[in-house]
Amino acid sequence: MRNLSVVTEFILLGIPHTEYLETLLFALFLSFYIFTLMGNLLILLATVASTCLHTPMYFFLCKLSVCDIFFPSVSSPKMLLYLSGNSRAISYAGCVSQLFFYHFLGCTECFLYTVMAYDRFVAICFPLRYTIIMSHRMCAVLAMGTSFFGCIQATFLTTLTFQLPYCGPNEVDYYFCDIPVMLKLACADTSALEMVGLISVGLMPLSCFLLILTSYSFIIFSILQIRSTEGRCRAFSTCSAHLTAILLSFMPVVLIYLQPTPNPWLNATVQILNNLVTPMLNPLIYSLRNKEVKYSLSKVLQQLACLPEK
Repeated sequence: MRNLSVVTEFILLGIPHTEYLETLLFALFLSFYIFTLMGNLLILLATVASTCLHTPMYFFLCKLSVCDIFFPSVSSPKMLLYLSGNSRAISYAGCVSQLFFYHFLGCTECFLYTVMAYDRFVAICFPLRYTIIMSHRMCAVLAMGTSFFGCIQATFLTTLTFQLPYCGPNEVDYYFCDIPVMLKLACADTSALEMVGLISVGLMPLSCFLLILTSYSFIIFSILQIRSTEGRCRAFSTCSAHLTAILLSFMPVVLIYLQPTPNPWLNATVQILNNLVTPMLNPLIYSLRNKEVKYSLSKVLQQLACLPEK
């Protein structure tokens, strides 16, 4: 595809209406980013170290932790750099990469939540056939499928955005390169592409959400059939963490991409919650309500504490 762009770099203007708050925001976002990395790394270590966590549910949780490490890393390092007084410029290729990986990891997580809902559906509705259905091969295929379809979606959206000529203003009125703000800078009519992008961005999460809703409808029906109060509570406890994470992940998508009249400040606030806060909260959501994860984490932390003594 021939690139007609004459813009070689873009200038990230940052979060709207936050002038003179750079130092405060730098400290706040840096702490969020560090906690996100540490929390998800601990989940990965805990899962790998404990053999009792080598199950499909924790395998997918590991992949979610990997996504939650890389997802905020798409936009946070550059944001922290310019908040600390460095250049706000980002190259054309850097902007393309930022948009691609943001949507690649975001779409992968969306598909992954759908797969995790299917895993819980099989575990609760077909417990005797669970190990047969969710075999190692099936788990590997589902995990690779989430990345494959995430890559296709991200490639489509990135191509859609950067096939346009960028030959005029290069100031991005946002803190990273995303579709709505990039389309505003294009030197061409973008109305048709905005509609296609809106349908694409809206249709994929909606499809995933409907599949998740279907899975949990069957799950709730099955849980209500359990006679034991203890068994019912355990089943609800297992699913509640996943449902909480799904709500935290899907709500920002609805607020950012499907609102009729975009609000830059609201979009930036919600996007930061989605980019930094949700990945930071996911390890807490999945560990605080799970005895196996808490036990494994305590063992990992004890081993790490003993390392300096050795």
